[in-house]
Amino acid sequence: MPDHRVPEPDYIQAWQCIGCGKIEAPQTCIGVCRDRKVYFVGRDEHEAALAQIARLRECVAHVRDALLRFERATPREGAWRRSYEALQAEVRELRAMLDPAR
Repeated sequence: MPDHRVPEPDYIQAWQCIGCGKIEAPQTCIGVCRDRKVYFVGRDEHEAALAQIARLRECVAHVRDALLRFERATPREGAWRRSYEALQAEVRELRAMLDPAR
């Protein structure tokens, strides 16, 4: 089974002044500011993460809309089995959409 986890980004360590906000790397300044260690991520990795978040939000919205349809569904008299099987088919489609291998 393939591994679909998102790789860990490469962080860039720098120093940021807690007062003025200036950023220096790879070491602190001469001591006139008070620095704290901060981490940055590259632009490409950041944009890839934002794209993935957008895809996940779209997927969640689609699933939310489908669940709302299921909640509001009322089978016709004598059509319970057909309605149940139709809902099962839609759920299988939703599960396939949520499969990380896609």
